[in-house]
Amino acid sequence: MRLRNIPGSREVIADSNICIHEEEKAKGRWKEIFGNDHPIEIEIGMGKGQFILAKAQQNPDINYVGIEKFSSVLLRGIQKVEELREEGNAPENLRFIRMEAEHITEVFDKDEVSKIYLNFSDPWPKDRHAKRRLPSKEFLGRYDQILIPEGTLEFKTDNQDLFTFALEETDLAGWNKLAVTRDLHHDAVLNEGNIMTEYEAKFSAMGNPICKLILNRNK
Repeated sequence: MRLRNIPGSREVIADSNICIHEEEKAKGRWKEIFGNDHPIEIEIGMGKGQFILAKAQQNPDINYVGIEKFSSVLLRGIQKVEELREEGNAPENLRFIRMEAEHITEVFDKDEVSKIYLNFSDPWPKDRHAKRRLPSKEFLGRYDQILIPEGTLEFKTDNQDLFTFALEETDLAGWNKLAVTRDLHHDAVLNEGNIMTEYEAKFSAMGNPICKLILNRNK
């Protein structure tokens, strides 16, 4: 279970210069914030930041924004970056935001994002919460408003029911399935260069197959 109540986590976030604090003012200004016109990729539900930090380190010509709603989880990502700063190895192409995912269109403008990552999202198993699931058609409609025309979305999970739901919602939303696997780690093509998240490593070690879906819009 994710940690949610570490004392002082909100204060650390407020003092961190890797975090965007008035995120609604960033809309349409991300090139200014990063100081360049590199593509922007975002991870919604970044957890402790292992995935997006590795992406930023590997791809200095791409800007990354990690989004997480739980302060105590985001704190771990900040701490990892601070440790790298002490070593002189912190990436400059990475920012964090503490926010709820449904506000994504208030933070990114049309054609401002080139790729979206959803990694091991909350499955919200009750039917009445289906609209809260990050690969739902409702959220796909939000992503449609911020992605560039050729933009893509990558979704990973070990939850087979959530993955089936994502496949169904993709069709309902009119998006294209570019790649689908229910066993990523045994798919030589899709697993090439795969960066494991904290949850991915945990669930894979338990013997759970990892599912992956890559989408783009039917434009």
